[in-house]
Amino acid sequence: MRVKSSDITPEKLYRQRRRMIGLGLASLALPLTSKLIASSDNGLDSNLDAMSAMPEIELTPTKLDIINTYNNYYEFGFGKSDPSEAKKTLITSPWSVEIGGAGADKPGIYDIADLHSEHDIENRLYRFRCVEAWSMVVPWNGIPLAKIIKAAQPNSKARYVRFQTLNDPKQMPNANWAGGPYIEGLTISEAVHPLTLLATGIYDKPLEQQTGAPIRLVVPWKYGFKYAKSIVRIDLVETMPQNTWWRQNDREYGFYANVNPKFDHPRWSQATERVIGSFGRQKTLLFNGYADEVAYLYPDLSDRRYFY
Repeated sequence: MRVKSSDITPEKLYRQRRRMIGLGLASLALPLTSKLIASSDNGLDSNLDAMSAMPEIELTPTKLDIINTYNNYYEFGFGKSDPSEAKKTLITSPWSVEIGGAGADKPGIYDIADLHSEHDIENRLYRFRCVEAWSMVVPWNGIPLAKIIKAAQPNSKARYVRFQTLNDPKQMPNANWAGGPYIEGLTISEAVHPLTLLATGIYDKPLEQQTGAPIRLVVPWKYGFKYAKSIVRIDLVETMPQNTWWRQNDREYGFYANVNPKFDHPRWSQATERVIGSFGRQKTLLFNGYADEVAYLYPDLSDRRYFY
């Protein structure tokens, strides 16, 4: 279901409703395959249309104050509370995202305000799973990434999508922890999947500095380090981007980082997860509960490279 920003339910009403609009458990016959080249308008259009068939599922969203105070954003500190407690130095308006690369026939620079005016802001209630074995449920507001990619008119060289985040020591006290801007990447098939979102808000409120303001990536079947925050550039490219954590430690962090309880992190189990905001643990779901929608993208579920 597509929901405009003005129609998104406030937090108090979210917590009163048992049936939530979500995108988690249905089996969808999506037309997109790993062989899709995004220059096919028909493929992109039908993939976007698949979102209208998404069902309702039951999920309990995490409280907003918890989402906003339990964060990994190393540019603002290494502790979970550091990002929310940091001085609000990030200038989020005006903000633009440059879209280009050899795979884009129509590159451009888009102001966040223009994106908001050109596209309906949609409501997505998603599970969030961190590679550190904790989880939340987040009601995101945002724009399907497929719509942004379509506007860039991808060509046959658009095999991957590379994301670059802001890297400014004047605005970020720990900006250079990784030796440069934070880099992430997806295959083109992952990027145009209906579940993939460019988020601009949570609970119908703008993203805060610590949650990746003003625009971030959301890919609900992957570990959270894939969710690039404060994005300033998106490139459609021919070769696989070497994302930041893969470059930092290729034994523990790879390109795909899909959630799988059977493949442990080298230093801890991924079989269960700690639910932030409640007590105890729960079992980890394959692809974070989105297996019916995305498993077809990965031809061999026993291949560990897809799950680290």
